[in-house]
Amino acid sequence: MSGVAAVVVLTCAVGSVMVAISLHKIDEGHAGVYYRGGALLDTTSGPGFHLMIPFITTVYSVQTTLQTDEVKNVPCGTSGGVMIYFDRVEVVNILDPDNVHQIVKKFTADYDKTLIFNKVHHELNQFCSSHSLQEVYIELFDQIDENLKKALQEDIDHMSKGLSVQAVRVTKPKIPESIRKNYELMEAEKTKLMIATQKQKVIEKEAETERRKAVIEAEKQAEVSQIQFEQKIMEKESLKKISEIGDSTELARVKMQADGRLYAAEQEATANKLKLTPEYLEMLRYQALTTNTKLYFGPNIPRLFMKETTDAVVPVAAAASNEQENRY
Repeated sequence: MSGVAAVVVLTCAVGSVMVAISLHKIDEGHAGVYYRGGALLDTTSGPGFHLMIPFITTVYSVQTTLQTDEVKNVPCGTSGGVMIYFDRVEVVNILDPDNVHQIVKKFTADYDKTLIFNKVHHELNQFCSSHSLQEVYIELFDQIDENLKKALQEDIDHMSKGLSVQAVRVTKPKIPESIRKNYELMEAEKTKLMIATQKQKVIEKEAETERRKAVIEAEKQAEVSQIQFEQKIMEKESLKKISEIGDSTELARVKMQADGRLYAAEQEATANKLKLTPEYLEMLRYQALTTNTKLYFGPNIPRLFMKETTDAVVPVAAAASNEQENRY
């Protein structure tokens, strides 16, 4: 019995060890690919714990999330024969989980060495060999990132689908020290020129601002003068209208007064014409006689009362009185 128990214990122990060896874990954001006898198996696994045949099966964990591959110290020769070095090139890429098996089958689990690292060296050397140091270091440097990204993606799509290049960052290349100093001097001179140019622009801008301010001020004064001139004209026209209205009112008043006096005179003339009748004149003569305090004696006195005349009574009486006095 002891031998059987020992066998059972040994079997359990071996089984436990085998399970422990065959049990493996795939992290989140990774996919597992399996090799057996050097051949890639068709199955892949996702995140979690999985079992495999120990000793004859090997598992590789392939990242399927966003990752950054750094290519360091890339040598590059320009068209002028100057050797420069890109200290670091960063390639941000992501592998589609559905294309993990076919990418690994074509380029192994270290697919990024073939599709990214080697291609970066190739594309940068192609670029440098067709451009001068001035173009690589100054004029076209801002285009290297985009051009390299585009070239990498085109080559990857041509060879296999599933790997996407998101971004490329290229550091400033290292150039020979003597050339770098010349570039620094050149940049210093450019900076001085830019400062001088900016100062000139500032002066021109200030002059332009002053000119525009003067023009605006002149236009404002002209507009104010025009407004004041128009205001004076309006005042004069208002005074003229007021004067015309006053004159018209005075003329109307004078005309009305003249018409009133004319009407009064016409009415008085008409009234006098109607009043100065023989009977009325006779009555006035008698009234004048009654108010006369003088007495006249003589043979011609009755003639005074009997005389018919259209003249005023008082003058006739006065003439008669004078005639009597002359007689006495």
